[in-house]
Amino acid sequence: MTPIVIPAYEPDERLLQLLETLKAGSRGPVVIVDDGSGADYKDIFERAGAYVDVLGGAVLTHEVNRGKGRALKTAFAFILKKYPEAIGCVTADSDGQHTAECIEKVSKTLEEHPDSLVLGVRRFDGEDVPWRSRMGNGITERVFAYVAGVHVTDTQTGLRGIPRTFMKELLDVPGERFEFETQMLLESAGNYPIIEVPIRTIYDSKENHQTHFNTLTDSVKIYRILGKKFMKYVFSSFSSCVLDLVLFTIFCGMFKGRTGNYIAVSTVLARVISATCNYALNYKVVFESRKKVHTSGVRYLILALIQMGLSALLVTGGCGLLPTVPEVAVKVVVDGVLFFISYAVQQRYVF
Repeated sequence: MTPIVIPAYEPDERLLQLLETLKAGSRGPVVIVDDGSGADYKDIFERAGAYVDVLGGAVLTHEVNRGKGRALKTAFAFILKKYPEAIGCVTADSDGQHTAECIEKVSKTLEEHPDSLVLGVRRFDGEDVPWRSRMGNGITERVFAYVAGVHVTDTQTGLRGIPRTFMKELLDVPGERFEFETQMLLESAGNYPIIEVPIRTIYDSKENHQTHFNTLTDSVKIYRILGKKFMKYVFSSFSSCVLDLVLFTIFCGMFKGRTGNYIAVSTVLARVISATCNYALNYKVVFESRKKVHTSGVRYLILALIQMGLSALLVTGGCGLLPTVPEVAVKVVVDGVLFFISYAVQQRYVF
């Protein structure tokens, strides 16, 4: 069994049209969440309830608008308790973008791959696709691929097949509104395989397609989540750099006068300790890795050695090509580029 979840805020006739097609195909049960739509939409939900009586499921209600993320969590909690035999659920939007056929397509894929996150992905190259949807998804797709290390064609799709175990975990994941769907993708990275299923791309028109997604405020929340993850990496790197300098200073004071190679000894000892701390922070905090420590540790060591070698090689070469530019300036540019590359490599291959 795979229940269908439909979060709805101030829906129109398109919700009822979707329920009609689900009824015609005997697809259910359906869990609808009225996310504080108010008295003006009571009739819509009463009529929707009539379909639910036939299909099975429930109409759940938030007294006030709490956001799509919270509506999904409310439905997840209900399904986990009500349907212990469900392998997961399929989430769909109430605004007519998802057909019963597409919902069934995602549902069957989830049944075939019950441990994977299934995404019903749209194409954004059609003439009927609003420009802001095309542009917004294109930017988010690239940013998400860099930050999360996973390429997702349609990061904002609301048609998703979610495994039961993942539903349980998502109840404790932060995010109450549209940003919850981005958080869901971040949580799945490295933990649940992502399967993309092509679906129809439906918009009423370029200008009149109705959505409760606020391009400015909701986009800020989404990018804040992505930025927060990257800033953890910045903090980890910066703190490790400071620790390296502090330890180098301490070791120089300890070994100066005792050995002629005190600078080399101090450098190595400081770098070993700071790199170990950096690895631990990245493993636990930044990437929240589930890989075995020895596997990621060896890969991290190899990456660190390659990065150090590239830095030395490129700085030397850069100074040779640009003799009038200070060595420090060349190193800042080189290490800055390697810093961003290192994040992507650690995300995809190390952790």
